[in-house]
Amino acid sequence: MERTVVATGPEETQRVGEQLASRLVDGDVVALVGELGAGKTTFVQGLARGLFIKEEVLSPSFVLARTHEGRLTLHHMDAYRISDPEEFTEVGLTELLPPERGVTAVEWADRIPQLIPPGALWVTLTMPTFDRRRIEIRGGRTGR
Repeated sequence: MERTVVATGPEETQRVGEQLASRLVDGDVVALVGELGAGKTTFVQGLARGLFIKEEVLSPSFVLARTHEGRLTLHHMDAYRISDPEEFTEVGLTELLPPERGVTAVEWADRIPQLIPPGALWVTLTMPTFDRRRIEIRGGRTGR
């Protein structure tokens, strides 16, 4: 899958995530890349909405991972505070890459690229201007 969208605000960023969620299946990994404030958590909030998750989705920066139940379980991880990929392994988070059940969204995935499985969807968010986000989605399992 290859797709590029320009979103003009958080609502549109969430809508792109929501649309992507409709295509996700058990075992999928969504690897998110972007600077601080680029919209990674906002995008995951859209994924959650598309997975019919009712609870609020917040950045897991300080807890490393949160799990939310919906149409599919959403494992939401954040590698921002990871200084070494071994830390992810030590706390057992690599067993969610890919998950047996549900999908995993990893913010700051570019900090642990060697842990992201082949076939992951890579979502890169950039801000060419203050009020616009460029969202590039590439990868995924063959045939989708």
